[in-house]
Amino acid sequence: MQNLGFTRSSNKQDHILQTPDTFVRAPLPGMLDATAIIHIAPARGAGFTQYTVEFEAGGSFIPGPTQTFIYVLEGQLTAGEQTLGPNHYAYLPEGTEVEVSAQDSARAVFIEKPCNDLDSGDPEPFSGSEQAVTSTPLAGDDALQVRTLFPDDPAYDFAVNTMEYQPGARLSMVEIHVMEHGLLMLEGEGIYRLGDHWYPVKAGDFIWMAPYCPQWFGAFGKTPAKYLIYKDWNRHPLA
Repeated sequence: MQNLGFTRSSNKQDHILQTPDTFVRAPLPGMLDATAIIHIAPARGAGFTQYTVEFEAGGSFIPGPTQTFIYVLEGQLTAGEQTLGPNHYAYLPEGTEVEVSAQDSARAVFIEKPCNDLDSGDPEPFSGSEQAVTSTPLAGDDALQVRTLFPDDPAYDFAVNTMEYQPGARLSMVEIHVMEHGLLMLEGEGIYRLGDHWYPVKAGDFIWMAPYCPQWFGAFGKTPAKYLIYKDWNRHPLA
């Protein structure tokens, strides 16, 4: 129930915090028995689009013609000939037309971005399981583990990682950089600094960070905090 207009959500010049109580659902073209929550899009100044699709049993969706990354949150999806369960992911190059369908209810993250190839080779489709990716400590901190879901290949002009923080773990510095981010909290809770603002965040929240937005995160609580994070990558800023 709405609490007299209160929300943790915030819309600032260089960042957005979008909490589940403010999610608006609407179908996109190509959807059947499915609906989308658009978290960020070029209408807000982003260079990519990120949304969550909620599939009913038997629901289906054909993503647009741009390159698309899919990460399954709940349930099971079929993408072409691939079957993707929770924490599985797939990348579809630009121009790929694949129907994504669910036999039972399911939820998944979709990230779409126009391709900036710059003669760096053609990106190949791939898929995998996050748990099968070897995690590495960030800046030597074993309490903060990163899993890189994209190949280390300049053909890909964006990257998606998961980052997992043990309770009390935190970024070692406030970051300010040219990349923008789309971030979905998957587990746990913590505090995010965005610009000059500090926000309590938890599983289910979405954050967009514009280029050069000051950013920092620290985890708290009794369980690890984990998020899925997008960034533009492998291209010169003048491209």
